Amino acid sequence: MTNFLHFMYRILALTSLHLCSYLPLVAQQLHYTVNLNDRTNDTFKVTLEVDQLKADNNIYQFAATAPGTYQVMDIGRFVKNFKAFDTKGKEIKTEQITKNQWQLTTPKKIKKISYEVAETWDTPVEENDIYMMCGSSLEDDHALINGQTVFGYPQGMQDAPLKITLMHPERWQVGTALNKDPQGYYVAKDYDFVVDSPILLGRLSKATTEIKGCDVEIYTYSKTDKITSEQLLTAMSDMLEAAGEFLVALPVKRYTFLYHFEDKSAGAWEHSYSSEYVYKEEEWNEKLAKSITSTAAHEFFHIVTPLNIHSEIVKDFNFVTPTPSQHLWLYEGTTEWASDMMQLRGGLLSIDDFLKELAYKVIVDEKYFDKSYSLTKLSLTSYTKAGQKQYANIYFRGALVAGLLDIRLLELSNGERGLREVVNELARAYGAENAFPEERFFQVFTEMTYPEIMDFFNKYVKEAQPLPYKAYYEKLGIIYNPISEQQKKPSFTLDPNASTQQKQLRAIWMKNLQ
Repeated sequence: MTNFLHFMYRILALTSLHLCSYLPLVAQQLHYTVNLNDRTNDTFKVTLEVDQLKADNNIYQFAATAPGTYQVMDIGRFVKNFKAFDTKGKEIKTEQITKNQWQLTTPKKIKKISYEVAETWDTPVEENDIYMMCGSSLEDDHALINGQTVFGYPQGMQDAPLKITLMHPERWQVGTALNKDPQGYYVAKDYDFVVDSPILLGRLSKATTEIKGCDVEIYTYSKTDKITSEQLLTAMSDMLEAAGEFLVALPVKRYTFLYHFEDKSAGAWEHSYSSEYVYKEEEWNEKLAKSITSTAAHEFFHIVTPLNIHSEIVKDFNFVTPTPSQHLWLYEGTTEWASDMMQLRGGLLSIDDFLKELAYKVIVDEKYFDKSYSLTKLSLTSYTKAGQKQYANIYFRGALVAGLLDIRLLELSNGERGLREVVNELARAYGAENAFPEERFFQVFTEMTYPEIMDFFNKYVKEAQPLPYKAYYEKLGIIYNPISEQQKKPSFTLDPNASTQQKQLRAIWMKNLQ
C-alpha cells in the first residue's frame, strides 16, 4: 500500500508540474503609495513596492510626454531623492542616466522604490512648460494628479497591472475614473490607464446623473465655493442629452468630469473615461455656463475619438520618445466639429450662432496661422517648437475640414450618410481594444465610403490647398462671403433664394440620420 501511495504521489506531482507549465503566469502587480498627508515642499511622496524585478527591469522610467498633450514634458526634471531598497531596508545604488531614467544596479534585490516629485503648477522650468490641465498641483485643501506627473514604471512593465494607495486627509473626497477593488485600492490594468485617469482630491462638491446607460459624475474644486457641481450639471444636462443622441449609444458605462476653479484659466484635457478642466474662479453666470458647456461637449466626444478610434501609436503609447500620429485631424479636428454639430442638432445652438462660430474659425485659421501647414504636417511636427506654434489650428482648420468632409459625404450618399454616421461605424468596427493602421487609415476610410474621399484627403488633409467653403456650403443653401475690401471678416448666411434641393440637403445636414 505504501508503494502504491508513493507511486500515486509521484504521478500527481509530475502532473502538477506538467499542468503548471501550461498555466499563464500571473503578471506582477505594482503597488504605489502616494502620501498626500505630507505636503511639505510641494512634492508628492511616492513609494513603489514590487515583488521581484528581473534583470531587464533595470531602468525606472518617467514620462517624456503623454497621450493627447502633444508636448514634451520630461517629468524627470521634477524628481528628487530617488532611492531603492532591498527587503531589509538597505539602500541599493541607483543613478540618473537621462532626464527621465534612473538606472537600477541590482533590480532583483529591490523591494521598494521611493522618490519625491514636485508639482508642476508651482515649479518653474526653463523650457517646455507643462499645460496646467495636464500637470499636477498640491495644496492644503486639494491636490491634482495626472498620472504621468507622479508615477513612473520599471522598464518592461508598462503593461503591468497596478494598484494605488492614496493617503490623504479624512475629509478629502476623491474624484477619478479609476475604480476601487474590494481592499480599497485604486486599480488599473496598466500604466497607460493610470495616465488616462486623472485624480482630483480635496474639498470637492459632487453631482451625478445618468445618460443613455452611462453614469456621469462631476467633481468640483472651487477655491472660495463660488461654483458647485450641481450648477455645472444643470448647465450641462441638455448638452449631455444631445451628445447621447448624436452618438446613438455611449461606448462607456461611467464618465467623470473633474473641474478646478482657482486663479487661472488654462483649458481642458480629454481622457477615455473622464476629462479635466482648469478655469479661473468667478461668480457663476450664463456666459461662464455656456463656455463650460461648449468645452465639455468637445471633451466628452473624445469617448469616440480617440478612445474607440485610434491608431497603434495611440494604443501602444511611447512614453520614452514622443511619437506623433498624423491623424490629429480625426482626434481633435473631428471632435471639435462634432461638439458644435451635436449642439446645433440638439437645439442648443441656433443656426445663426452656428454660422457665426464657423466664420470665427475661418478668420482665426486665415489670420493667425501658417497657411502652408497642412493638417498632416501640423500633426507630425506637433512635438517641435515650430509645430507647437501651429498646433492650436487643429481646433480651427481641423474642425473646418471635418465640416467640409461631412458635407461631401452627405452629397456622395444622397443625404444618407454623413461624417457622424461614418465615425460611429468606425467606432463599432474598431473599439477601445483594436487600433486602426496608422499608415493606411486614409485608405481604410475611403474604402468604407467613396473613392472621391481620397482626393479630399489629399487636397485638404495631406496638403494645404485653400478650403472650398463657397462651393461646399452652397450645396446646403448657405452663402459664404470671404474677407474683402468691403467685408472685414468672413461670414456665412442662409440663402433666401436657395433651391428646394439645397434646402432638403440642409435639412438633412441639421439632423441625426440614424
